[in-house]
Amino acid sequence: MLTELLYAGMDAIKEYVALHVITCLIPAFLLAGAMITFISRDTVIRYMGFEARKSVAFPLAAISGIFLAVCSCTVIPIAAGIYRRGGSIGPAFILLWTAPATNLLALIYTGAVLGMDVAAVRVAAAVSTAFVVGLVMLYAFSGEEKERSSAKTPDIRQGRIMGREDIVILILLLLTLLLPNYLGVGRPYLHKVAIFLVALGVTLAYVYAKKETDEIKEWLHETWWFVRLIFPMLMVGVFIVGIIGAILPEDWITAYLGGSGISPTFLASLIGAVSYFATLTEAPFVHTLMELGMGKGPALALLLAGPGLSLPNMVVITRVFGFKKAAIYITTTVILATIAGFVAGNTIWR
Repeated sequence: MLTELLYAGMDAIKEYVALHVITCLIPAFLLAGAMITFISRDTVIRYMGFEARKSVAFPLAAISGIFLAVCSCTVIPIAAGIYRRGGSIGPAFILLWTAPATNLLALIYTGAVLGMDVAAVRVAAAVSTAFVVGLVMLYAFSGEEKERSSAKTPDIRQGRIMGREDIVILILLLLTLLLPNYLGVGRPYLHKVAIFLVALGVTLAYVYAKKETDEIKEWLHETWWFVRLIFPMLMVGVFIVGIIGAILPEDWITAYLGGSGISPTFLASLIGAVSYFATLTEAPFVHTLMELGMGKGPALALLLAGPGLSLPNMVVITRVFGFKKAAIYITTTVILATIAGFVAGNTIWR
């Protein structure tokens, strides 16, 4: 039995590394490092800092997630890059919550598999609950945020928000992250890898043509900081999820997810919170459970908590942001997913 569980954990790692590291994590790490290196600190502080207007910072963070085809783990280095560059904790955690659930690819696929009504309610629930997440995190750590705001150092770019070359680099890196998942959808994985390599080659050629060696070294140094901090703990989390998947009694779960009561909805949130879903995989998983009798309310709760959280995600968020921030974020999002699923299940889909 122990050997089977170990094999299950190793198979999960093997599958994750084979399917997600090249086309998801590597470009996400490169993008996060570039955000630290090439984006002026003043830009982040101006639009997403503690003193920025919430009416600007929160929607900006929520909308940004729509264009990122990322899973719950891939988005962490991007959100951490915003936070480390001087962004407020509210927008950083809003991006953590919304990006996996509201990106265009996930919404389109959700509509195709589960129906456009489910996709529309999913994005509305994710965005509305995201503002609550941002406010909770902001006010829970308001003292720390004030200290970070007052302790910020002058930007070395001497007031320059961002150069044209920096903007091009960030766009190219964003395309390197997006194109394999958008252009490669429905195609063999090697096609995605080929798209990634072409996009990465164009990006690197531009960087080496436009940037000095010192700036390139700084970018790679910042990228390695994210890799060293996040990747080992991510693999531990994926290993644990593989073991859980091997022992999880699927028949027992489906028997307790019917209807739209608070108990099945909360259970669905918990299942989503500890399970890892790669980008788009949550929709067919939920579809299978719905065919077995799961209600739409619990389905929505799982669609919110599943992409936005996972056991690997929890481990890495704790590592990056600290235990207290992770605990408040995880608790808040599970509660919000439960409330959203319960309300939708008893009003929209009653």
